[in-house]
Amino acid sequence: MTRPSSLPAPEPARRRVLRAVRQAPHLLAVELGTPTEPGTPLFGSVRSAWLRRLPYLVAFVFAVSLLPTTITLLSHDYGLDGGLSGALATAQVAPLLLAVTRPLQAWWVIFAADIICALALIHADGVADRSWPWPPTAIVGYLALMVALSLRERGRTLIAVWLTTGLAGILSEAVTPATPVTPDGPGRITSTWVLLFVLTGVVLMMGATLRERGDARRKLIEQETISEAERARRTLLEERTRIARELHDVVAHHMSVITVQADSAPYRIGGIPREAEEEFGSIAATARESLAEMRRLLGVLRSEEAERYGGPEKTPQPGIGMLPKLVEGTVRAGVPVELSLPGDRIPLEPAVDLSAYRIVQEALANVVRHAPGAPTRVSVTTTADGSRLTVLVVNSPPPAPSAPAVPLETNGTGHGLIGMRERVRLVDGSLDTGPLPDGGFRVAAQLPLSPPPAPAVPLPPKDSGSI
Repeated sequence: MTRPSSLPAPEPARRRVLRAVRQAPHLLAVELGTPTEPGTPLFGSVRSAWLRRLPYLVAFVFAVSLLPTTITLLSHDYGLDGGLSGALATAQVAPLLLAVTRPLQAWWVIFAADIICALALIHADGVADRSWPWPPTAIVGYLALMVALSLRERGRTLIAVWLTTGLAGILSEAVTPATPVTPDGPGRITSTWVLLFVLTGVVLMMGATLRERGDARRKLIEQETISEAERARRTLLEERTRIARELHDVVAHHMSVITVQADSAPYRIGGIPREAEEEFGSIAATARESLAEMRRLLGVLRSEEAERYGGPEKTPQPGIGMLPKLVEGTVRAGVPVELSLPGDRIPLEPAVDLSAYRIVQEALANVVRHAPGAPTRVSVTTTADGSRLTVLVVNSPPPAPSAPAVPLETNGTGHGLIGMRERVRLVDGSLDTGPLPDGGFRVAAQLPLSPPPAPAVPLPPKDSGSI
């Protein structure tokens, strides 16, 4: 089968390898020349001031201890000139202080100083029977630098540093110093490039692993914080949505009554003027339009409710008259509840009646959930001046757990105090909650018996030409 002429021929493997080899130096140069977050100190984002100063302290200790040791080693043991030994030791050690904020730039200086030192030791008198190309002090300083580098730079940069270190060691084999002959026999030079190459890889890998683990933990904490904020926001929105659905039922009932009364007024009341009939018709039309608009706006909420509960809610909204049934279900769940209601029936606004029921429902659900078996007292009373309704739910500390609580048949919304506050705010009331000294909990709500006065609507100016 022949290949279609429109498709390009596959590139030979040899050519791909050669192209990768040619691009490797460029990639190494890019990675080694592009530091990550230059100028930002290590541990600069931690809260503890002591931890923020720790990298500077460690770098200072390494610099102070390695500088005189390196000068002594190069001048006395390897036989380099004193001035040259001091210059090389300073170039190899001093950049460790820079590594706290700019580790990649410090690596360039220290790596170049180590190369120059290795070349200077080729003709040194004391190189026989010693380590080359990297003296012991150079290895210690280089590994300390690798720790700072691995905690800051990205993985590709660390690989480039590691490969460059190995490449320098391989090239050093071509210029290994000649072993002089001593009275005890021929001298021997200990090659240290393999040791440094292996140790560098181990330190870089361990440091990168610790950094990635710390980054993952930090991102997890940030995500948990965001999730907690989103969960609280979603809870608030769900409770407001539930209130909107229930309020729709209450308002829709009243709007329907207004429509029926306005439509039937001309038939129920005889002898009214034609202008009054037209006004009643206008009122009925406006009420129908408002009701239709409300149903359109809340249609999405109804559809979500149908998906969640298997269909729209058909039952009337509950009030304080259904509290005995709610208490009965709570008692079956294993919570002894004492209910106290006013003797006479209190005329309540539908929103207030519904809010009082929901507050008691949520408070009892919280008792079942968090203090199973705790004796609870529920009371609904009016204030002395008869202007506000007081809803009080107080539970004692829960007894020692003997058996798991029975699930409550009439559960609350699951939104706890957030839902209570939203409902109290809806009717312009007040809510007071908090733990009791004996270990119990108290929920007290004050709800107005009459709705807050609506803002006055200014009347249109009277036409001066009318009679």
